[in-house]
Amino acid sequence: MTPIHFGIQNNGIGTLTINRPHVRNALNWEAMQAFAETIETAHKLPDLRTLIITGSEGAFCAGGDLVELDEYPTHEDGVRLTTIMGDALNRLEELPFPTVAAIEGSAMGGGAEIALACDLRVMAESARLGLVHIRLAISPAWGGGQRLLRLVGYARALAWLAAGRVLSAAETLKYRLANLITPDGKALEGALELATSISKHDPSAVRAVKRILRAGLMLSPAEAAVAERHELPNLWTAIAHLEASKRFVSSKNSRPRIANQESGSIKDKTG
Repeated sequence: MTPIHFGIQNNGIGTLTINRPHVRNALNWEAMQAFAETIETAHKLPDLRTLIITGSEGAFCAGGDLVELDEYPTHEDGVRLTTIMGDALNRLEELPFPTVAAIEGSAMGGGAEIALACDLRVMAESARLGLVHIRLAISPAWGGGQRLLRLVGYARALAWLAAGRVLSAAETLKYRLANLITPDGKALEGALELATSISKHDPSAVRAVKRILRAGLMLSPAEAAVAERHELPNLWTAIAHLEASKRFVSSKNSRPRIANQESGSIKDKTG
């Protein structure tokens, strides 16, 4: 069984599916390596506009496959575990286009870390998300702690991580971890709709939007403001903007206009 499936639709939307349903899509060494390689492949595809990450058969990802990983108890094994997926999720976060997690069932431990490494999250009503590493006497190591901190703040992140808190879909929406809640079985469909609403726009502009927002996360406010200003001039002179602007102006000029009988002025029918 191939642990990771990857496909691309005609509209530039890619889908990475974790395919180990017999263990709720928990990751063993093979699946981790395949996941990392698939993210590197996504970096090399210039026509990719969004990437959806999901799991097969009603589960997102239960984290690491402990039945296999328990056989690797050394310090070196811990470093290997941290490095493969920590690097992979950094590369996932660095993809130049938006990424969406489509979450059915459980996103636990490392699975929650994968979800938090995505830009956007769509959850089914009965889905759950929890960085529950503390229950195994370990801490997040794939970047999930830092990402949770940025999303919900220090006090809340500490309370959740130290207690192994599991959040319902409704709670993830309340705390702004999720962008959309769907009926069960519809998370992927909701993610596709969200990805389609993004992918229909000029990809250079969408990538610029992601860059300026990430700059706000990583840089000082002054540096982020400079980075944001830097994006517009090249977009302003690009063919996509020139054509869009021309269409906008043309649509304004083509509106039916009528004479105002009292003032003699001309106005749009829609005015």
